[in-house]
Amino acid sequence: MGVMSEGGEDTIVLLRRVPVFSTLSVEDLERVARVAMPRRFESGEVVFKEGDEGSTCYIVRSGRARAIREHPDGRSITLAHFGPGDIFGEMAMLDGEKRSATVETTEGTEAIAILSTDMHRLLRQYPDMSVKLIASLGQRLRDTNERLARQSFQTVQSRVAAALSQLVTAAREGEGDVVITTTQAELAQLAGSSRESASRFLAVLERAGIITQGRGRLTVHDQAALERYVY
Repeated sequence: MGVMSEGGEDTIVLLRRVPVFSTLSVEDLERVARVAMPRRFESGEVVFKEGDEGSTCYIVRSGRARAIREHPDGRSITLAHFGPGDIFGEMAMLDGEKRSATVETTEGTEAIAILSTDMHRLLRQYPDMSVKLIASLGQRLRDTNERLARQSFQTVQSRVAAALSQLVTAAREGEGDVVITTTQAELAQLAGSSRESASRFLAVLERAGIITQGRGRLTVHDQAALERYVY
């Protein structure tokens, strides 16, 4: 097998961070890395819109993005945030259905893109990859079901704390404070609560010295203390 370039090696490291690909062998990761294409997006750029034909999945190398759903009356809800090592649009690898949400960047973002046609070819050539990918996607579905079940029993405070802690984990690059670029409304949407309820709880966290609020951002000083609100 040929020697991978430095960029290819970086892509393999990135792929290994993604749960969907983490169980693949080095050889399989090299095959996927060879068909991955670099992509760059400006802050606020739409990667794809809800209802678009799905043909590509993306893995974030650097930067941030979010998935949103829009209601016909103009309202929108944030479904998820994506940071380095996160994958989105992955169902396009398998079903090619229309996009179920809009994904837009919240800062300048570098990603790698994998076309469904390339992935399908690899899966036909190397059937073992199909088994591993299906198992990984099945685990993601179980994790989602568990999260939804847990949220149904959580208080608003617990849901907001859990959502904020997830954003911290995704953004953390070392020790110390973590700055999260989000608004109270976006955090409330992610937690499935009203903005007013989320705002009241964030004020409690700020008085406790766990966070500091700014315009369009939150600084988390103590993630461990934040997670004590999650149950």
